[in-house]
Amino acid sequence: MFIGRKYQVGIGKEATRGTAVVPTFWLPKLEVSVENKEQYLDSEASMGNIHDSDLARIVKEWSEGEITGHVRDKSFGLFLLSAFGAVSSAVKETTAYNHTFTVANANNHQSLTVEVKNDLEQLKYARAVLNSLKISAQVGKFVEFAVGMKAIKGVTAANTPAYVTENEFISKNITFKTATNIAGLAAASAISVKSIELSIDKNVDDLEVLGSVAPADYANKEFKVEGVIEASFENLADFKAVFEAGTLKAMRIDITNSDVTIGATSNPELKIDLASVSFQDWSRKSGNGEIVSQTIKFKAHYSLADTKMIEAVLTNLQTAY
Repeated sequence: MFIGRKYQVGIGKEATRGTAVVPTFWLPKLEVSVENKEQYLDSEASMGNIHDSDLARIVKEWSEGEITGHVRDKSFGLFLLSAFGAVSSAVKETTAYNHTFTVANANNHQSLTVEVKNDLEQLKYARAVLNSLKISAQVGKFVEFAVGMKAIKGVTAANTPAYVTENEFISKNITFKTATNIAGLAAASAISVKSIELSIDKNVDDLEVLGSVAPADYANKEFKVEGVIEASFENLADFKAVFEAGTLKAMRIDITNSDVTIGATSNPELKIDLASVSFQDWSRKSGNGEIVSQTIKFKAHYSLADTKMIEAVLTNLQTAY
């Protein structure tokens, strides 16, 4: 008998797709539900009786599940790499680095190894790919992530968990902006919001083949980005008028831990830019005794002018991913 806090989870970048590696980071997680899965095929053949089946065979083996936790300035880079598919790292100043994550126009984004340990077993799941990534921020809370993943069936592992010091982000670290285009985001005024949720859906497909119960690989397909914003209903210009006009906007979510200095003058930071966003639903809440609020659902689009839909820059002391 043991409690969920005793689960430990580590992640590492695979050099060869499907070949397990030792975790680079062990995550102070909130929850992990990655487990082996089996798909059974029941025989429907009859032998002169009324019983519905006489045997079952395993026809598919894989693993899947979700990992949730606080967004941290180093380890989260591996999830961004697996979600986006490409990264470019460069020195920002002294020992601080900027890692720019862009969407690779490919169907085999970076795979990871995920290792999960508890009091009863320790398993490593190779060829782990992200099917979804959600980043959420609410007033008075840590910035959190949730990743949904698929991988090949886990096998026994024995690596020793080792945690590294990282920096976290909280609600006060967030700045939200919109502008006509990405070039205008830096000078745009910040907009006050109460919560933000950004979701990436990669539509991962299992590539099943004859001769094996394990998928040969996992392929990401259409790359979709959506989200939800909640804010006080303070004016028409920020959201409602944009929604009604059908105007496309560039959007920035800038998460900067200004309480911590890295390098000489830098701060841990995660900056996410969306090149072209439409506000596709707007609603309000107006209870008699409550501050009137608004909820806005948005969808990101590929911008031909900027040749991108989304880009993320992570600033930390990590040299590369």
